[in-house]
Amino acid sequence: MSVIPEPVLEDAARRFALLGDPTRLRLVRHLHDHGESSVGDLAGAIGASLPNASQQLNRLLIGGLLKRRRDGRTVLYSIGDPTIEALCTIVCGQVTGSDGQMPVERGA
Repeated sequence: MSVIPEPVLEDAARRFALLGDPTRLRLVRHLHDHGESSVGDLAGAIGASLPNASQQLNRLLIGGLLKRRRDGRTVLYSIGDPTIEALCTIVCGQVTGSDGQMPVERGA
């Protein structure tokens, strides 16, 4: 079986593209570490403007990676796809190396 079967190739590419933005990864990291959060809390936590955080959250929501719910006048976001944690763990583990440190550049 292929690692990425043809029927899911386009959706997989969209998902990787969504996670290819540092601001969106910061949002995902914060939601993973702190759970459900409002746009204002998220923007403050990652150092983004409110409009930028809102736009990036909307992209993640439309992409199916997040979910949201309303609590009175507040909209709260949370991780909506449980596979995101595993994917981020695998990728970050490869980037940092098995000891948790950034790999040393070879030949430098």
